[in-house]
Amino acid sequence: MSSSYKDLIVWQKAMGLVTKVYELTADFPSTEVYGLTSQARRSAVSIPSNIAEGSQKKTRKDFINFLRIAKASSAELETQLLIAQNLKFVLKIELFRECLNLIIEIQKMLSSLESKFLSSTKNLPLVTKNSP
Repeated sequence: MSSSYKDLIVWQKAMGLVTKVYELTADFPSTEVYGLTSQARRSAVSIPSNIAEGSQKKTRKDFINFLRIAKASSAELETQLLIAQNLKFVLKIELFRECLNLIIEIQKMLSSLESKFLSSTKNLPLVTKNSP
């Protein structure tokens, strides 16, 4: 079994979320390029980045910490997208909904992965392969 973070389904989904967030925020007002647009994109990028970084740490405790940071970034992103919707910056409602649903799915996956690491007394593989 491979031990690359790239094989983690949650990392793959987080990478897809980044693409969707960039597409969604492309329509935000130009006055927000250094504000909400930049902030949402950084939060989105932070999710898979922290999963990847944590997977390369030496201890389980370190990896769990990075999973928690990734989950916190997902909550930050969710809040930023809701703010954008409240400010009527969101033009692609279906894409907005896809992003929110994907954020919730990623949060659940991160919580599940964290729980598995916390409850296990033996070494768990970091990678779960996508089933065909």
